[in-house]
Amino acid sequence: MHRVVALVSAPQASFELGCAAAVFREVPYRFSVCTEEPGPVRTTEGFDMVVTSGLRALDRADTIVVPGWLPINREPTKQVLQALARAHRRGARLVSICSGAYVLAATGLLDGRRAATHWRYADELQRRFPAVQVDPDVLYIDHGDVATSGGSGTGIDLCLQLVRRDHGAAHAARVARQMVMPPHREGGQTQYRTEDQAPVESLGELLDWATDHLAEPLTLQHLAGRANVSPRTLARRFTDQLGVAPGQWLLAQRIAKTRVLLEETELPVETIATKVGLSSATNLRRRFRAALHTTPSAYRRAYQGM
Repeated sequence: MHRVVALVSAPQASFELGCAAAVFREVPYRFSVCTEEPGPVRTTEGFDMVVTSGLRALDRADTIVVPGWLPINREPTKQVLQALARAHRRGARLVSICSGAYVLAATGLLDGRRAATHWRYADELQRRFPAVQVDPDVLYIDHGDVATSGGSGTGIDLCLQLVRRDHGAAHAARVARQMVMPPHREGGQTQYRTEDQAPVESLGELLDWATDHLAEPLTLQHLAGRANVSPRTLARRFTDQLGVAPGQWLLAQRIAKTRVLLEETELPVETIATKVGLSSATNLRRRFRAALHTTPSAYRRAYQGM
């Protein structure tokens, strides 16, 4: 069992904690919660939760999640920082959601590295920790040993990314389906900001349709016609809502479906290429290597042998 422990503190944002709990609640993970001083922990929503485990729980964790840290100018204690550093030295993965990046930054483990946080907190994080390369726009950044997410709901995207890395795209997709979530959003997509934003029509219905029709030769003009807008308008909506161009998004979905088919079937690469709309085995191999730095056959061996 892969032990995932969330480090909570008052006032704890229950939504961010729930993001991690929902993704890591089932086998092969075992999810639990700890706090520096066991007992009642007040939440930002006004209720208390009783946490019985202290910092020693971090010594047994394979992954540690800091699901937010409020107020953001509160300094973590020496005991918390030492426990996190000790866990990292023995190989535990450290993960933050939203403002939890402040705790990871305070350990020094983000120095010289890119980090994500809620765009509202990005300037303050950069001011307090100038050695950290704060990216206020992305959904999440995964360095392997340390990973950070943007605001609130992007914690689900990051946790699903960790499941994908641990157990493959097919398993992550099953978890996402249970949560009625998109199976994969790239970390480089843009966080949605509410300030100075005019209401826009959601791309959700179009994205769902395109995901179900990847085998077809989808073009920008085809998608724009489906959405009943001009290609220029559709491209702008993709940039505003997803932070990527339509072609980039389509390629990411085709690679994601390729991963699932490699993990769960014995279909030849040529057949998979046709099913995901990449036209040929040669094109699929080229695109797959560019995206994941490995070949389809090596990827299949790695995940079917798990």
